[in-house]
Amino acid sequence: MASNLFFLICLLSILHVCFSALKETAFESVPDLEKSMYIVMDGYPCVRLLNLSGEIGCANPGLDKVVAPIVRFTNGVELERPSSLVVSSYDFESLLSRVSSDSNFASHVAGVLVESGTQNQTHVTGSSPDNKFPQAEFAPYQNSKFKWNPTGSGIMWKPYDFPIFLLSESSTQTLQEFVVKNANKMEKYATEVTEFDLVMQTTKAGTRDSESCLKEGTCLPLGGYSVWSALQTNGSDSSKEKPIVLAVSSMDSASFFRDKSPGAESPLSGFISLLAAVDALSRIEGLDTLDKQLVFVVFTGEAWGYLGSRRFLLELSQHTDAVKGINHTLIEAVIEVGSVGKGYDQGVKTFYAHTTGVSSATNKTLNALKKARDSLGTENIKYSAASESNPGIPPSSFMSFATQNPHTAGFVLEDFDSVFTNKFYHSHLDDLSNINSSAIVAAASLVARTLYIIASNTNHISDSSLNSVKVNTTLVDELLSCLLSCELGLSCDLVKQYIYPFSTCPSHYVGVIQGEPSSVPYLNYVGDVSRFVWNFMADKTSTQVKNVSPCSGNCTKTGGVCIKQEIDGKGVCVISKTRYIPSYSTRLKYDSETWSVLPSSSSDPMGAVDPIWTESNWNTISLRVYSVQSNFYDHFILVAGVALTALSYLLIVIVKTLIAKAFKQD
Repeated sequence: MASNLFFLICLLSILHVCFSALKETAFESVPDLEKSMYIVMDGYPCVRLLNLSGEIGCANPGLDKVVAPIVRFTNGVELERPSSLVVSSYDFESLLSRVSSDSNFASHVAGVLVESGTQNQTHVTGSSPDNKFPQAEFAPYQNSKFKWNPTGSGIMWKPYDFPIFLLSESSTQTLQEFVVKNANKMEKYATEVTEFDLVMQTTKAGTRDSESCLKEGTCLPLGGYSVWSALQTNGSDSSKEKPIVLAVSSMDSASFFRDKSPGAESPLSGFISLLAAVDALSRIEGLDTLDKQLVFVVFTGEAWGYLGSRRFLLELSQHTDAVKGINHTLIEAVIEVGSVGKGYDQGVKTFYAHTTGVSSATNKTLNALKKARDSLGTENIKYSAASESNPGIPPSSFMSFATQNPHTAGFVLEDFDSVFTNKFYHSHLDDLSNINSSAIVAAASLVARTLYIIASNTNHISDSSLNSVKVNTTLVDELLSCLLSCELGLSCDLVKQYIYPFSTCPSHYVGVIQGEPSSVPYLNYVGDVSRFVWNFMADKTSTQVKNVSPCSGNCTKTGGVCIKQEIDGKGVCVISKTRYIPSYSTRLKYDSETWSVLPSSSSDPMGAVDPIWTESNWNTISLRVYSVQSNFYDHFILVAGVALTALSYLLIVIVKTLIAKAFKQD
């Protein structure tokens, strides 16, 4: 009897311990349970893009999520089942090359995860996913085989029927632990898998090109909003129109991964140089005495068929409200600031002026550039005319102007002669570490003084006048930090003087154009960078504050614009010629909330080769990792469960028998 009682006490103790353990690991909600089972990974997806002839980019192959075990990619790895491959940035192009050449291997690739923070070897050789001649079809000359971008692989222009993500640095570290677990032979009872949710609406609907997906409403056109502004140089005689000098740059970039397109060297270095030049020119005296009108334009969409510059030229020819105040017949020269962030070698900043040919008007702009360089009074800043052996100007917005008018005067300022110095053109690796701020300051100084000399239209500019054109180096550093870093990013003081950003981390991908394109757009449809540029340039080019109190309806009626309105809802009314210009394909028309494709037109000579880029819609994009038990482990659990059930039944019978005996004895 005592032994039976002891057995019961032990059994109850074991049950008490089990229930206590369950209580300690109890989950208060389903989300808590999910967090314990699934690890959400941070990353940047490659998404599905379309044009008139087909698709590029990435998507799940079907209509469901993709789940596959994690495997480390090496050049010799063989796959026996669909797998999720983890690859370093250095081996990424090798992986995609093998996918293209080995159909059996490709059939077992379920997804790809690219690591961050392991680019040391990549930085030695360079890596560009773009072509060796980016956007060659838009060149105003025939030599489309020229290799401006020798490190280009062209991988970003191909379709991939599996998801690809670039991991954040923190997620890279987490995933590496899972890779080790899968490689550990002692832990084969469980497999670590990734779950990709990258289902594209165009895949669901079977719309495999831009025309069909726009018709079905499963995609939207790539596009956004460019910005133009002008220094007030008319003085009291506002009726007198002056010849125009355009200074242009681009604010958008591209890469293999949608939201990781920093574009620090190409084109953001030139964009920041232009903003610094605008600031420098806005602070000099006597602007109303200049003989020419200085107009500044910052394009977006240039990485996708020069959407911004082509749309700008079309709007000019149609005299729309977006470009009201610019008489295109008065444009005398175009100065473009391209990639200038690497023009630095052993303390010397060297730049090259690329032109479409020799003409007296172009020579005037080059002479102004030389005079600007000489005025800086240093041998550490040099410029040279680009090599005559080049086929023409490099990939740039200037191509749009030169195609429309082959006699366009001006030049493109770059930090290279015949090949890009940027080894990471349109790569996610073209970040802040890829440029030099002093080179950007030097380029801004050259551009600002060159524009001042051209606008003055005289050979007798005093040294004191030129020396008054000074670039604010602190502003350049602020712009670099705000526009090219996620640590502070768009939450920096400079940006928050003008706008309330949607996101802290700046994005330089053009995005999609939403709603009806307008020169007065709904601001929620305008990207952070475009809104900042509009406010910044309106502020710098303004000459008179009409009303420092909250903006009223009279602001626009009196020729003013309302800046800083996002900050406090009130804003400040200033006089400035600053406008948004919709940026989207010249072969698209928006009507009754739908987009349609137009035939090519003589008003845009590039329209015939316009691919009309669109981006597929999607519901969600996500990536997570979790453990899946092996079949052997599942069978073991089943057998153990059956055995435990049988043992429990046996214990119940024994306990009932003991209790019955105890009552009989009583």
